[in-house]
Amino acid sequence: MIDPYKTCPVYENENYFLRLVEISDAPDLLLVYSDEKAVPFFNSDNCNGDNFYYTSLKRMQDAINFWLWAYKDNGFVRWTIIDKRVCQAVGTIELFHRRAKDYFNDCGLLRLDLKSSYEREESIFEILSMVTLPAFDLFQCEMIATKVPSFAVERKRAAKRLGFVRSKESLIGGEDQKVYTDYYILQKNKTSDCKN
Repeated sequence: MIDPYKTCPVYENENYFLRLVEISDAPDLLLVYSDEKAVPFFNSDNCNGDNFYYTSLKRMQDAINFWLWAYKDNGFVRWTIIDKRVCQAVGTIELFHRRAKDYFNDCGLLRLDLKSSYEREESIFEILSMVTLPAFDLFQCEMIATKVPSFAVERKRAAKRLGFVRSKESLIGGEDQKVYTDYYILQKNKTSDCKN
């Protein structure tokens, strides 16, 4: 079994390339995290008040350094999403095995941050298709959860195509016990064949 914290998997299809985030991604990723239209789609639940809106290269570099530190500490994996057609980073995906005292215990929690121009059903479907199935084994979980805000119509369509369904359960924050909603889940035995 592959340990993603020892060897971070790389994923690739015709249009996108996913690999562990690098500090050299900062200029491209700053265009993502300073995109005011994209920020509302970012999942900042349980992130100590960080909304991931970064407007300086230094702040972006600090974020990447934290992501790399968390990776080395087996906290989470953060992949950079590279659009091969323009040779540019256009977002990131975070995944980790969540341990908690709520419904979302022992699940793979997936966060997807994209430049607003990529917040389209086809782009989201194509990107998530590369990581959802491998995530079950990589993070030893039977369920993957991702936040899909009610206004994220394109994201919702892509998630449903992959087999995600809206959860009635809320995610409970670790330290503050805050309640977070709008989660969609994908069960390992109910995955789509991704041919839709």
